[in-house]
Amino acid sequence: MLRTKDLYYNYKEKPVLENINFELVPGEILGIIGPNGCGKTTLLGNLNKNLSPKGGCVMIRDTDLEDLKKKEIAKEIAVIPQTNEIKFSFTVREIVSMGRMPFQEAFQGESYDDIEIIDDAIQKAGISDMTERYINTMSGGERQKVIIARALAQTPKILLMDEPTLHLDISAQFDILDLISELSKKEGLTVVIVSHDLSMAARYCDRIMMIHNHGIHAMGNTEDVLTPDNMRTVFDVDAELTKDSKTGRNMVLLHGSAAKN
Repeated sequence: MLRTKDLYYNYKEKPVLENINFELVPGEILGIIGPNGCGKTTLLGNLNKNLSPKGGCVMIRDTDLEDLKKKEIAKEIAVIPQTNEIKFSFTVREIVSMGRMPFQEAFQGESYDDIEIIDDAIQKAGISDMTERYINTMSGGERQKVIIARALAQTPKILLMDEPTLHLDISAQFDILDLISELSKKEGLTVVIVSHDLSMAARYCDRIMMIHNHGIHAMGNTEDVLTPDNMRTVFDVDAELTKDSKTGRNMVLLHGSAAKN
């Protein structure tokens, strides 16, 4: 699968990430959390070669990502960026079709297999009734499903998501994360989600990585990571992990700033 070994990254001599070591578990949803500026998005960038480590490495199937071309990486790893704004008038199907580009030679049209994969991605993302709509006329939640379908068209093993529910209303947030959870369970897709939402991370993630002071402060299942002590140390809040009485799932109850309590 994918793992990091002594990963180090800095901006202009200022360390951002130090000694990052972890390995993804196939089929899991891993949440990466931490305060603003801690390096969450930077770590995600290193995991798909948008950024290159200054020390250590990222390995996939025992091959250093630095030894692979972007096109090769795109066949294994798909990315959902923090913003899904698309200004041009592409139809939904045209956007999803872009996910097949890593598999096509220049000026090559879609093959029969490509068309089947695109149709399958559209169906799995639940947007079969939207294929002829223009993406710049759609709501934020609808656009996010289109971007997810485009990622699925890459037939990746790993999906990296940077704040996938940012700027979405509450209903759309649950809709998107329910979709991702279903894809992970049914398709065996391994998902890495960067998030600032502790409750959403607790509800949907199988494991959580908490970043603090340039490194991994804690990593493991929700109960072991989202402890009152860890949340006070990393986020400076008084909080506790509890259960949703309706669903039985984990949720985070915030009591306010630790400095005021």
